[in-house]
Amino acid sequence: MVGRSSGPVQHGDNSDTVDGNATRGRTARPRPIGPLLPGSRGDTVNGMNTPEVKETARQVGGSAPLAWGARLGYAVSGLLHLLIGWIALKIAWGLGGGTADQSGALATVAGSSGGLILLWVAVAGFVLLALWQVLEVVTGAHGAKAADRLKSGGKAIAYAALAVSAFTFARGGGTSSRAQTRDATAGIMAQPGGRVLVGLLGLGVLAVGAYHVYKGWTGKFLQDLAGRPGAWVVGAGRVGYVAKGVALGIVGVLFVVAGLHRSTKDATGLDGALRALRAQPFGQYLLTLVALGLVAFGVHTLARARYTKV
Repeated sequence: MVGRSSGPVQHGDNSDTVDGNATRGRTARPRPIGPLLPGSRGDTVNGMNTPEVKETARQVGGSAPLAWGARLGYAVSGLLHLLIGWIALKIAWGLGGGTADQSGALATVAGSSGGLILLWVAVAGFVLLALWQVLEVVTGAHGAKAADRLKSGGKAIAYAALAVSAFTFARGGGTSSRAQTRDATAGIMAQPGGRVLVGLLGLGVLAVGAYHVYKGWTGKFLQDLAGRPGAWVVGAGRVGYVAKGVALGIVGVLFVVAGLHRSTKDATGLDGALRALRAQPFGQYLLTLVALGLVAFGVHTLARARYTKV
């Protein structure tokens, strides 16, 4: 959201959206004998950036179980985006549909036949995908720059949060992404300088949205894929990334508005952003386009489970 692609797999991007590789063609670095001295190259006390830790992380990240788990995580993510797009489409045409966000999609899964099994599969997939992103932070296997590691860290947090949400639904509970967003915004707003922090958060989300649009428009997402995914995967990726970027951009704008007005009613997350779009002139058609784009993003993410570089 799973077959295994041939050849070594790497990781580019999000996301929006899988694990490291064991190094090939290198002589294994000999492990030091005896106690490690502080400041030495083998000293793990000084951080995670030591050769031994990196090598261990690469071996774990390159293992078949984790690679399959990461692909499973992408597959589940693709399924959730398909459901979010479908719910948004129903909202656009006044057909009800629930909430067009992750909690709404998970609730739809929970209420379906075999939903409990799918939810536990989602928990496993998101946990393994989050772990893979953590290993990317440690190894820098597919991007050693600070920005790449920061991006992987952000994804690890996002996938871990999805795992927690899926776990809650699997245990028979439920969550509301909209309510959680409002509560978190209220908590931030209550702190000194909270309005500024909420505004900066909005600008950050807006920047992520702009990056999604750029990534889809330029085809940069192709760097995340291996092999020859086919024109339909590429087309779905272009449309999907742009549509998701637009949706995230609206979410960011609403956070900025919430900070300016010192009000949490505008901080409503993805569902609120899509409903705000629906309320605009020609909103029914604009939301329809974005909803179809989210469906396209789901299709692309499903395909990424097969073609991603892990």
